[in-house]
Amino acid sequence: MSTPELACETAPVRKPEGLSRIGLIVPSSNTTMETELPELFRRQSEATGHRYTFHSARAGMKNVNKEELLAMVGKAADCAAAVSDADVDAIAYACLVAVMAQGPNAHVDSEAVIAKAAEDNGHPAAVTSSAGALVRTLQEMGVRRIAMVTPYMKPLTQMVREYIEGAGIEVLDAVSLEVADNLAVGCLDPQNLPEIARNLQREGAEAIVLSACVQMPSLPAVQAVEDELGLPVITAATATAYEILKSLDHEPSIPGAGSLLAGAGSKLPTRI
Repeated sequence: MSTPELACETAPVRKPEGLSRIGLIVPSSNTTMETELPELFRRQSEATGHRYTFHSARAGMKNVNKEELLAMVGKAADCAAAVSDADVDAIAYACLVAVMAQGPNAHVDSEAVIAKAAEDNGHPAAVTSSAGALVRTLQEMGVRRIAMVTPYMKPLTQMVREYIEGAGIEVLDAVSLEVADNLAVGCLDPQNLPEIARNLQREGAEAIVLSACVQMPSLPAVQAVEDELGLPVITAATATAYEILKSLDHEPSIPGAGSLLAGAGSKLPTRI
């Protein structure tokens, strides 16, 4: 008995209505971005009914030092091509310091490389990076002065500080938790962040960056710190989520993650 030949599909498969696919490029040791972003978009789905799925490509990186960060950058195009195979609608390059380590305004070139790789692979997608999302979101908010928390060693924190200040935003205070191992960064307790934020030098600050790193867990503390200190609180992860939603033309409707993502009718807190 002959076996019937399998029909080859020649027409592109259309995504289901009411579904967006989001691609992530993350360090191989990242354990946080693939939990915090899906949780944010789960809340968005509950509010709007629109569904989101996440599809990741991983680039090798264990220790947060300049050498490994630069090596990761060289893998971005291959990762973008791989994740675009899932026909994603948006791609987020989710390693803030890997981009910032390349020098001032490096997010522009990094995002262009990723966009070109996806387009060349036949699946163009909107592209953001956590580095670009953080500075652009602060600029869009009209913020000129911030205080921030990072998990990095002090030299890397200084590099991040200079990168943000190169975008026209003064960093009044920057706390370094000095954790070099990226897996250990993902194990930091976000419940410690409110106390750390209280001790920031906030005089004159217009916003707090509670985690200038997508690997440092912060989501459980964002709303609490914003409510207590009366300043807008964002993180690298919430800024990335905000830009993904913008790229999809979706109005943010995410409760419990700060006023940035709360959506229409929400007001940024005023400094107290």
